[in-house]
Amino acid sequence: MTLSFDLFWSFRSSYCYLALDRILDMTATYDLEVNVRPVWPLAIRNPEFFTQVHPNHLRYHLLDSKRIAESLGIPYRRPNPDPIIQDMETGRIAPDQPYIFRLTRLGMAAVLAGRGLPFIDQVSRILWDGSTDGWNEGPHLIAAAARAGLDLGRLEQVIASDPSRFDALIEANQKALEAAGHWGVPTMVFDGEPFFGQDRLNVLTWRMRQNGLRERVLA
Repeated sequence: MTLSFDLFWSFRSSYCYLALDRILDMTATYDLEVNVRPVWPLAIRNPEFFTQVHPNHLRYHLLDSKRIAESLGIPYRRPNPDPIIQDMETGRIAPDQPYIFRLTRLGMAAVLAGRGLPFIDQVSRILWDGSTDGWNEGPHLIAAAARAGLDLGRLEQVIASDPSRFDALIEANQKALEAAGHWGVPTMVFDGEPFFGQDRLNVLTWRMRQNGLRERVLA
C-alpha cells in the first residue's frame, strides 16, 4: 500500500528548501506520495512577529540555516530578491508584497495541476541555491515551471481568473496545519501526526516504517 504525508510548505522558508533533497530522496526510495500544501509564511500571517521576537532570532536563523546547508553539501544563498519585502534592521514587513502572493498562488495552482512537488523543487532552487539573481524577472520562473512540466503563463491565467479561490485554498491549508497540531514550516503530517522541521525527516520515516512503508520495487 502506498503511504502518503502532507507537506506544509512556504517558499520563504530556508528550512523548507534545506529539507527538499531529503524529501525527494524519500520519494525515490520508498513507495510514498507527498501531498504539497502551500501556506503563507509567518511574515504574512503575523507581520508583527518580527518586530516583537528576541533580537537574536534573525542572527541565529541566518547562522543555523547556513551551517545546515554546509553540513549537507547543499548550495545555499538567501534569495535575491527576498520573497518577503522586509526591513531586516527593524523586522518590519512592507504592506505591499508582490512576490510571495504570486509564488504561493503559483504553488497552489501547480498542486491542482498534479505537479506540486516538481514545482516547489524547481522554483525553490532558483530562489535558494545561489544560481539566480532576479528570479522574478526574465525567463527564470518560466523555465523552472517548464522543468516541472508546467506552463507558467497558463498557471497565471488560471489564477487571475479567480485569485480568491487560490487564497481560500492556501488559508484552508493553514487551518489544516494548525488542526494537525503545529503552525510552522516545514511540517509533515502523517496519519494526523505532525513532524515539524527539516530535522524530523528521519523520525517521520521511522514512523511510516512502523505503518508499512516499503522501498520501491525497481522494474
